Amino acid sequence: MATKKIKTIIKLNVPAGAATAAPPIGPALGQHGLPIMDFVKAFNEKTKDRSGNILPVVITVFVDRTFSFITKEPPVAEMIKKALSLSKGSGTAGKETAGTLSQDQVRKIAEDKLPDLNTTEVEAAMKIVAGTARSMGVKISS
Repeated sequence: MATKKIKTIIKLNVPAGAATAAPPIGPALGQHGLPIMDFVKAFNEKTKDRSGNILPVVITVFVDRTFSFITKEPPVAEMIKKALSLSKGSGTAGKETAGTLSQDQVRKIAEDKLPDLNTTEVEAAMKIVAGTARSMGVKISS
């Protein structure tokens, strides 16, 4: 089996199950001559069970104008906002608190995000989550 020659790789954050041909998807794919609606249909079909989340997607574009894509877990910041029902983090992290995460919530987010992180240990993943929370002005209860 011959491997296809890769033209480029596009990384986007797209709402799960709600991709449209509007920006950022349309222009990003259109400039490489890709069939935009083919991607939109495939992405929405693959992610319909995860709607309500913003998912990072990595699209590999081949020279023959075909593509493949993989979806990842939502960004840690989005997972924290969802866990605390926040619309955004604190504008002044360190001075103003946007909310408080329990250790159980931190562990759950870390376990969900583990496949995308550069570690295989839940404890290390929890430190990554805690760091993101801190930068958003979210405290971690002990």
